[in-house]
Amino acid sequence: MGGTVGAIVTCPLEVVKTRLQSSHSGFELRVPPLAAETPGAVTCRSVAGGRRWPLQPAGAGHEHVTLPPAAGGGGGGGPARGSVGLIRCIRIIIENEGPCALWKGLGPNLLGVAPSRAIYFCSYSNAKKFFNRRLKPESPPVHMASAVCAGFCSCTATNPIWFIKTRLQLDQHKFGQRLRVMDCIRRVYREKGVRGFYKGISASYFGITETMIHFVIYEHVKRQLQAYRHAADPNKTSWDFVEFMVAGAVSKTVASSVAYPHEVARTRLREEGIKYRRFFQTLRVVWAEEGYRGLYRGLGTQLVRQIPNTAIMMSTYETVVYVLRDRSDEQDSLYEDDEPTDVQTGSRVSYA
Repeated sequence: MGGTVGAIVTCPLEVVKTRLQSSHSGFELRVPPLAAETPGAVTCRSVAGGRRWPLQPAGAGHEHVTLPPAAGGGGGGGPARGSVGLIRCIRIIIENEGPCALWKGLGPNLLGVAPSRAIYFCSYSNAKKFFNRRLKPESPPVHMASAVCAGFCSCTATNPIWFIKTRLQLDQHKFGQRLRVMDCIRRVYREKGVRGFYKGISASYFGITETMIHFVIYEHVKRQLQAYRHAADPNKTSWDFVEFMVAGAVSKTVASSVAYPHEVARTRLREEGIKYRRFFQTLRVVWAEEGYRGLYRGLGTQLVRQIPNTAIMMSTYETVVYVLRDRSDEQDSLYEDDEPTDVQTGSRVSYA
């Protein structure tokens, strides 16, 4: 339920993030056309590989433009990308496509969020039990191996859903002309077959590193917070909901920042066309055309969307597990109390 509500509320951020990651977001600020160079004209030379644009006086009506780095900074001769804020991106979508466009891809998102998280946490929990019996219990290798298993199972099972969601979010047609779910499915199947729905899965597999970093840091921060609380109040044994939220927020921030380029590559691989074919080839193309900034396009929007979602999700998961485990222990104790006892000795009678 919490995942469904979160998906609905944060869907506009998801759409903006996906568009920013793509190669044709529609948010680029157009650079003023090159004016004819006349005697006495003031121009800016040697910008981004020798291209020149006239300097405009203040108030000339052109918005601020952030140019890609020069060739020495890792950027190539790709198109200039404007520095557009989140609110501005939302306004552009509303103006061009209508307010409903902010919820494009919501259907597949709602369809995929529940099974994805169920598969993920079920796989993580079972893998953690398995590795705890074979490795040092609750150690970083246990958390990393469990996260890899969970990420692999979740990605493989749900990639077609996320592929359709990405295609719908990248569609920039207005209401009435926009791409529909069944049309998208039929088109992809007609052009690529079943394999077409698994485009970008290689990037998702590389993205398991984000899951590994997330859970290792999460478990570490959680233990540190619990140790601090226990030292402050040894008699307090209940688990603090805020601790899980803090641990989830901190771990997701670090993990997303470190592993974010795989998300850009995944979105590019799911675009139509053949420019982006493989994971590392996509990273090289983005780096050559847009520099390192291209690999982190949309990171701010992603953090705004993911941090509160992850904090709530992890704290809810831990609370549910704690409650179920507590009730299971209570039921076990009740069964023990109900066992018959020998009147003379007071020992429990076993019928095994």
